[in-house]
Amino acid sequence: MRLNEQDIINAICLHTAERKGIQPKQVEVSLEYDDDLGFSAEVTAEGRSQILIAANMLEAIERYLFQHQGVRVFRDQIHLRLEDEIVADISR
Repeated sequence: MRLNEQDIINAICLHTAERKGIQPKQVEVSLEYDDDLGFSAEVTAEGRSQILIAANMLEAIERYLFQHQGVRVFRDQIHLRLEDEIVADISR
């Protein structure tokens, strides 16, 4: 199974909105990759920006798959990769 960049952004938006008690449309997400630092996401909600590290991104993806697709996976089954875009491969 594979999630494309938009799926990852949706997962982070939903996760952030749920944690902050706001609507997903109030959350903006920009995915980033740095050779030294790896994967991260800049999240803006309620006028504040924060950076999520890869572990936070994996948590959001894990919850998204379970709550919105009915698929139970663990973080060690989710692998972020940089191709033409950032994708998440899920192994079973």
